[in-house]
Amino acid sequence: MTTTTMKALAAAVMLCVGGVAAAQGLPSGTVLIRNATVHTAGAQGTLHNADVLVSGGVIRAVGTGLPATPDAQVVDAKGAPLTPTLFGGITETGLEEVSGEKATVDASLGLGAATKEMSVRPEFDVTLAYNPDSVLLPVSRVEGIGWTLLGANTTEGGSIIGGLGGVVRLDGSPDPVGARVLFVSLGSRAAALTGSSRAAQWMLLDQLIDEVRGRISPDSHAALLTPAGRATLARYIGGGGRVMVNVQRAADIRQLLRWSARHNVRVAIAGGAEAWMLAPELARAKVPVFVDPLANLPASFDEIHSTMENAARLKAGGVDVSFAQGGDASHNARKVRQLAGNAVANGLPWEDGLAGLTRVPAQALGVGDRMGTIAPGKRADLVLWSGDPLEVSSVALQVWLDGRAIPMRSRQTELRDRYLRATTPAEAGGMPRAYPAQDR
Repeated sequence: MTTTTMKALAAAVMLCVGGVAAAQGLPSGTVLIRNATVHTAGAQGTLHNADVLVSGGVIRAVGTGLPATPDAQVVDAKGAPLTPTLFGGITETGLEEVSGEKATVDASLGLGAATKEMSVRPEFDVTLAYNPDSVLLPVSRVEGIGWTLLGANTTEGGSIIGGLGGVVRLDGSPDPVGARVLFVSLGSRAAALTGSSRAAQWMLLDQLIDEVRGRISPDSHAALLTPAGRATLARYIGGGGRVMVNVQRAADIRQLLRWSARHNVRVAIAGGAEAWMLAPELARAKVPVFVDPLANLPASFDEIHSTMENAARLKAGGVDVSFAQGGDASHNARKVRQLAGNAVANGLPWEDGLAGLTRVPAQALGVGDRMGTIAPGKRADLVLWSGDPLEVSSVALQVWLDGRAIPMRSRQTELRDRYLRATTPAEAGGMPRAYPAQDR
């Protein structure tokens, strides 16, 4: 799609939504998106020249030639791609504003830092600190990211049990969606929390299971869990909630599969740089893997066999694959679709690349009944794109959350517009109020 066509389509979309439903918080009405290339990410696959009818915040119909009701806002997509909103990966969006300023970061617990004693607190729930008004939300939202998984990190003075996180939608609502996810870190990067030995990690995990099952008395000098911690951990033993394990090395993943089978724990893997080496075992155990497709150079001795074909090899082995980037994921959640694009460039089928940003994480995290695909009955969380959403050159033309066309603005676009005005000679006298006349 050319730049001229893209601008024209964006203008047409904004004309159709007309600002009537564009303000966040207004009731969602009826919207009919016509003539789109609809990537449902579900059983219907990709539909060409298709329509999507939205009403009351829910997708009502998907097909061709759908009639428009008199009150419907009609958007002619002109063949542009339409997808569900994308998963932003495992982030601290809404849990931090400036990563280098500790007062604005709430994603980890270090109660034992002062005493140098281990503090195992699985009941620590990072979602209680979630700020739906964070400036990071619109930055991701205007790029087509509609939801993310808040992660609970391990830190000095903590333990390999990071705590609880959860799925949040980036629509400004304050509460998580679905059940909480328990976060655990294993391998060399977590060994400092377990006596400098990864072998001790399994010993401690087994002890925690013993405490939950009453084989170690709560008042024992060796007990590590509080009453709330035992109650929390019990929900994840015996086939309960999802446990997200940050682990890279194949040998550690093998031990994880054995441990999870022994205690009937539903695990997912974040990272998994060497997971491709155990693809058949992961597929049999139905363990989804959230990979970083750009992890191709060993950042540690746990990642010696990392490869950019990790996602493709896992999928070929029958593993459900999603994506989670390393580094500053909160401020750069929008880059997750570039990760998916790189996975596709290295052998992952395109449909599975999109599924890894939509259906797969939704199902893995227990919210697939309401989001992750374009289908009747699902939330009307949609993105209209200028081109292939896995291409870096494509942009989100319009995002709908619960059928509401959101303002395509963020702090970054507002700063851009402010400084463009400040440097345009033609706008004499039109400087922002922050700039006095002598500074022009």
